[in-house]
Amino acid sequence: MKKCGFVSLVGRPNVGKSTLLNQLLGMKLAITSNVSGTTRNVIQGIYNDSESQIIFVDTPGIHKPTHKLGSIMNKKAYHNTEGVDVILFLIDIDRGFGRGDQFVLDKIKDKNIPVFLLLNKIDKIKNKEVLLEKINELKELYPFKEIIPISAIKKDNINVVINCIKSYLYEGEKIYSEDELTNVSTRFIIAEMVREKILELTKEEIPHTVTCYVENYEEEEKLVHIQVLVVVERDNIKKIIIGKNGSMLKEIGIRSRADMESFLGKKVYLETYVKTLKNWRDQEKYFQELGFEDDE
Repeated sequence: MKKCGFVSLVGRPNVGKSTLLNQLLGMKLAITSNVSGTTRNVIQGIYNDSESQIIFVDTPGIHKPTHKLGSIMNKKAYHNTEGVDVILFLIDIDRGFGRGDQFVLDKIKDKNIPVFLLLNKIDKIKNKEVLLEKINELKELYPFKEIIPISAIKKDNINVVINCIKSYLYEGEKIYSEDELTNVSTRFIIAEMVREKILELTKEEIPHTVTCYVENYEEEEKLVHIQVLVVVERDNIKKIIIGKNGSMLKEIGIRSRADMESFLGKKVYLETYVKTLKNWRDQEKYFQELGFEDDE
């Protein structure tokens, strides 16, 4: 018997949920970016130690949607705060508690589920008295079960978070076998690796109108053949991703392949190509093919 349960990570976009998930699991499962809205699908990561099994659920950042895809992302995030044992509510303490954070808190505060307030990015606050003042102010917002200052990127207080979670879980049978790490497919992880490199290399030039989809995956004993389709909304974005004489797409491929080979433990032959699908984020016919189908 172990202490077992589900824990949902919520917060507005770009507060560090995916970075925290990766640190909690001790492996890179969710892609990260400095651009808001990186996470689109719900990702479950499974943590095991000698006394517990914790299923962490990384949700898309909750925001006011401007397109159909955004509405689906919000719906997925809301749905995955139901029936969990603990909610981890992340805020960027360096930026402070804003309207976007209040919007998220209003969505979760009536669920009768223990809520931990995690104050992320404390490494950016040099004056600890300022941090204590902010904690005292935030205590008044809601009866949080725990308030924990963390730095996901520096791994500060990650073990404190895990130990606090355990105290709110019940003993029971393991939900997953210990060799299972996630609910998402290898294809999904591979596609996300390419999308991460696009965001990393193009930075502000490319908005979140880009997604990636594995069209072919063939695994041999020592080599994996992978074809990834990059989908964009406009031809000018396609040109940026391809780059002069294909230079940008080549660099995206080189960096993505290195991550894939590390993840798969095999050599990878990777082909990437780019296609324009105008306004795909508002056209439901593309969602299922690209992994964003509405659950209802």
